[in-house]
Amino acid sequence: INDFGYGGDIPACDFMDDDNFGFADCFSKTPLHAIVPNASEKVSPESAVDRTDNMEIKSDGFCFKLHPSEDQAMLQRQLKDMAPKMMDVNKGTTTLAFQFQGGVLVAVDARATQGPFISSGAVRKVIEVNEFILGTMAGGAADCFFWEKYVAMQCRLYQLRHGVRPSVAQASMMLCSIMKQYKGYGLSMGTMFTGSDSTGASLYYIDNDATRLRGNLFAVGSGGTFAYGVLDSEYRYDLTIDEAVKLGIKAIVSATFKDSASGGVVRVYHVTNEGNWRIVHDQIDVSELHYQFEAAKKHRGDGRENQPAKFV
Repeated sequence: INDFGYGGDIPACDFMDDDNFGFADCFSKTPLHAIVPNASEKVSPESAVDRTDNMEIKSDGFCFKLHPSEDQAMLQRQLKDMAPKMMDVNKGTTTLAFQFQGGVLVAVDARATQGPFISSGAVRKVIEVNEFILGTMAGGAADCFFWEKYVAMQCRLYQLRHGVRPSVAQASMMLCSIMKQYKGYGLSMGTMFTGSDSTGASLYYIDNDATRLRGNLFAVGSGGTFAYGVLDSEYRYDLTIDEAVKLGIKAIVSATFKDSASGGVVRVYHVTNEGNWRIVHDQIDVSELHYQFEAAKKHRGDGRENQPAKFV
């Protein structure tokens, strides 16, 4: 028996081979030694985490103050009812994806906000899960990035165990199952999951309430309403790749002009029907694109746009 009270002969691989690996109960019921193989080694006082009586956790120069509650997870769930305004974190983004005859086109902006504060203008909101699946980021950046990368690990484990890659539907169900396990724990996710397998390209929407929808067109984020306005007017299934790229860029640019929480650059990805994806545009500045689109409409702004030329 080691210093933590668990047998030293528990193989760490059994923990990861469990079918429930990654779910909430998995981490709470598994012995510490199975999660951390070298847990039998004594921790030096310098590197130890100090949990003091006044609910402070000190580690590596940081000090985290906790609420005086025995169950922190339950407290987070109760805060939604006790103090709903405290849990309403203002976020904003614009991400969209639509299916067409050439696969799936994904277009996103690059602005990160913390309430009214613009914290970054170069965020990568398309998460490259693996060589055949992409995910988008809307909501909490950490939640989206961590769990979609976790699904990437699960896909790789599935491939090693079964000798074949999981389908996009299976991968999206992995993420949806995780969201169901952590429902009510404060996660913030509204992601589009798209990829290409033996059946071609497909598109799913998944959020932190464990909603999973398959569709042909989604726009997620605070600027999604404005993006839908452009997509509803010009989207059709038989778009060429060039037309699809232009439509995705136009929809994002329109949203960034009208939504203060969206902006930065436009990134465009194309998921093919052949089992892979490619980057079409990595960064297109939106600053001037809106005015180029408006100039192309040839609107005068005085109500005489539709009159014959001789009266203009």
